[in-house]
Parts: sequence; structure tokens; C-alpha cells
Amino acid sequence: MQPAPLPRPAQDRPALASPLLAWQVLTAGICALVLTVGLARFAYTPILPLMKAQAGLNDAASGWLATLNYAGYMAGTLYAAVLHDARRRLLLYRLALIVAVLSTAAMGLTVNPWLWGALRFLGGLTSVAGMLLGSGMVLAWLVEHGHRPELGIHFAGMGLGLAISGVAASWMAGSLDWSSQWLALGAFGLVLLLPAWIWMPAALQPRATPTPAGPPLQPAVKGGLAIGDLLLPVAYFCAGVGYVVTATFLVAALAQRPDVGGSGNLVWIVAGLAATPSVWLWDRVARGTGQLGALQLAYLVQIASFVVLLFGPGLIGALLGAILYGATFMGIVGLTLAYAGRQALANPARAMARLTLSYGLGQTAAPAVAGWLVARTGGYQAPLILAGLTMAAGIVLLMLLARQPARRPHA
Repeated sequence: MQPAPLPRPAQDRPALASPLLAWQVLTAGICALVLTVGLARFAYTPILPLMKAQAGLNDAASGWLATLNYAGYMAGTLYAAVLHDARRRLLLYRLALIVAVLSTAAMGLTVNPWLWGALRFLGGLTSVAGMLLGSGMVLAWLVEHGHRPELGIHFAGMGLGLAISGVAASWMAGSLDWSSQWLALGAFGLVLLLPAWIWMPAALQPRATPTPAGPPLQPAVKGGLAIGDLLLPVAYFCAGVGYVVTATFLVAALAQRPDVGGSGNLVWIVAGLAATPSVWLWDRVARGTGQLGALQLAYLVQIASFVVLLFGPGLIGALLGAILYGATFMGIVGLTLAYAGRQALANPARAMARLTLSYGLGQTAAPAVAGWLVARTGGYQAPLILAGLTMAAGIVLLMLLARQPARRPHA
């Protein structure tokens, strides 16, 4: 089958006039990710050890709080998957920014586990604003204004958000208790809300839906559901499981190891910094291996990160495992979501949301199972082994997908 003709380069297409500049739009997307993902969703990870020590949170409850957080993310994804109207997408995005600030600060105002659960659900719900709605609006704006439709810079906001949450927790550890840390992060969220609100353009309907340059990830069949349409979502489910187990319990797991010396927050910061340029780097790996080849390699490297975190020597092993983990999880997300969005530029958020449902399902189920395993075994080795085996199954699914007949991207 002959490959689809390449579109004209973005710079050759006429660009629309806009009061915004590219750096402003990208900054808005980065700030949205730092606020909704780095703070509202994942500040929980570096603060978790303090909540267990000072607020009486146990292992099983910590797993359920994480599960409720991902359930909120999945609920938001379900809504984004059926949301058509551009004005409503912008309205939901802005509403989520406000809720992200409020739900983050409110975590420090209660010790009621039911209220914590509701707030974690809301925090997960808001992350859809950065991951899907913001990503879709940034991608559509770049295409409409003659820029390359690449999200590597935008998704740097996720790794940056993780690093910022870790740096903030480390900086506040000596002077603020768990409650005050949540309140401080909520105040910082107000600073991020301003550029994320002001510089995010309204969702646009592209004038055309050209296929960006690059090899098609999958190829096209008419009528019915192809096996490839099932293999990628299930492989992405496996990635969700592997990602969330480590994202939720990394700092708490390292806190149990005397050879790490209480450096869990440092390891979390390193993971976030490694994630910051990872999507940009994996985009370039995919140019040589193809996107499916790059995804398989990223899954394999992430499995190696679990092995190093389990068996690596002391702090050096923990830092190396964090680098490998941080360098892969966002690459997997970026490669998969960019593929989905590029095939449906009229509504990228909806296309991303449909594929993200399987990822969210893995994120929702895994923390509760992992928390139960921790409570039964007294350690974090079993959850990491589970994550590694699940990622290995994902590699097998991607290998099967690579054998499917090639398919042209659709408009």
C-alpha cells in the first residue's frame, strides 16, 4: 500500500492572524498542566508520607484516595469524549482551572477521609483540562496558525509539574506540616491559573484536516472494528497500570528503604525533570523507528526502571530508576495522544479522550489493587512486580499491532 501523500509543511500554509503568540499559547498549556496535573493531581505523591505520619492515613486508604483521583480523571475523560461544542470545551477548561486551585487548597482543611476522597476525585477531574482539553486547543491553534503540530513542548508541563510538586514538598518539609503544604500549593496554583486562563485560545475548528508529516501509526480499514482498534487501547491500559503504581507509591516506597536515606522527594523531583523533555526526545526516536517501535522501546525502558527501583543499589539505584521512569511515562502518553489528535484535528480533545479512557481505566483500578498488596505484604515490591508484568503484556500487544496491515490516517 502506498503511503498517504505528505501535507505541505506548516510554514507553507497561510496562517491566521491572532492576538496571541506561539510562546503565549504554549505557556498557557504548560501552566495548565502544572496546575491540574502537577499540583491538583500529583502533589499527593510527595505529601503522602507526611499525611501517613501526621494525619493518620493508612496504606489501604491511601490507595483508595489515589483510585478516586483517577476515577475523577476518567469521568472527565468520558465527558470530553462526547463534547463537540468549542465554546463548551473552553468553558469546561476554565472551570477546571478554578476547581484545581480550590480542591488542592481544601485538602489541607480537613482530616475526614470521605471529604479527602471527594477532593481527590475533583482533582482528578480537573486534570482533563491540561491533558486533553488544553492539549487539543494548543494543537488546533498551532495547526491553524502555521506552526508544526507537535506537542513535545506542551507536554513538558507535566514533567515540570511533577518536579515542582517535589521541590515544593522538599522546601516546605522543615517548616510546614502536611495541612499547610496543601494550602501553600493552592496559593501557588492561583499564580499558574492566570496565564493558563488568559493565553489559552478558544477551541478552533481547523479549515482543513491535513495529516501531519510522519509515518502513519495505523492503517485503515473500512467497515467494522479492526483488531488494531482494540490492541492499541488495551496496550495503553497496560501503560496506565505501569505508570500509576509508581507515580502513586514511589516516594512512600523509598521512605521504607534505609539505604535511600529519606531522599524520596529528591527521587520524585529527578523523575519529573527527566519527564520534562521526554516527549520531545521520543518524537525524534519515532522518526527513526516508527511510532510503534518507539512505543515498544519506551515500554521496555519503563520495565527496566521498575527493576532498578527494586534492586538498584541505594540512592544511586533509586535515582537511575527515577530517570528511566520519568524519561518514559510521558513519552508513552505523548506518542499515543499526539497520534490520536493528529487524526482528528477538528476535535483533537475528543479523539484523545476516547483513547485515554482505557489508560484511565488502568489508572483507576491499579492503585486500589496496589494498596491492597502493600497492606498484605507490608512492602512495595509486589505492586512494582505487577506493574512490570502488565507493561510486558503491553509490549506483546504492540508487537501484534505492528503486524497489522498498514492504515491511512483519516481526516
